[in-house]
Amino acid sequence: MKQILFHFYFDYTMQKFSQEQLIQYLYGDCSPILKLAIEKAMLDDLLLQKEVKTLQRTIKQLSKLKTQSPSNGSIDAILKYAANTSKKK
Repeated sequence: MKQILFHFYFDYTMQKFSQEQLIQYLYGDCSPILKLAIEKAMLDDLLLQKEVKTLQRTIKQLSKLKTQSPSNGSIDAILKYAANTSKKK
């Protein structure tokens, strides 16, 4: 089992990580092997460190945004459009 895990770990460390993988890492939603691979790669890769820090800042900024519900007029227009479109089919 350890040998299999090593091969997966080795495969991860030999590739460039996608933004999706890095985002999964930052949200704690990646496999333990991917987490280890990213953390190990960041020890030596300054560009990867910078990319992860940039994504961290982006996530922090996005979490600060206040979402707003659409206005009642917008909702009514969408529902009206959907009703008209479904009648035509």
